[in-house]
Amino acid sequence: MTTTETDQVTPETVEAVQAVEAAGHAQTDHAHGVHGYHKQKDEHLKRLRRIEGQIRGLQRMVDEDVYCIDILTQVSASTKALQSFALQLLEEHLRHCVADAAATGEGVDEKVEEATKAIARMLRT
Repeated sequence: MTTTETDQVTPETVEAVQAVEAAGHAQTDHAHGVHGYHKQKDEHLKRLRRIEGQIRGLQRMVDEDVYCIDILTQVSASTKALQSFALQLLEEHLRHCVADAAATGEGVDEKVEEATKAIARMLRT
């Protein structure tokens, strides 16, 4: 589903993303201040805007009394889009944050534990 409204990031989207990040995961501050997703930040924001558009599409579908199976199909697509985003973010965390900890020898166990817990949360959904 495409929409012309997907170019805007709303406060609700920002809050939703922050809630997902904060769920069971305390914010950590790297000594160098750069997170693994930093280089792809613009791409990630574009992807999240697209997902936001899918959610808005769901709202419109309900408002327009679209057939329930069609709505469920769109829910599934939106869920898969979020899961795909989460996997990419996890991969970047492993490549950047965990690898950096391994290279410096500092906080390796903590970073591996963080990643393990993140994977466990993703598997529960």
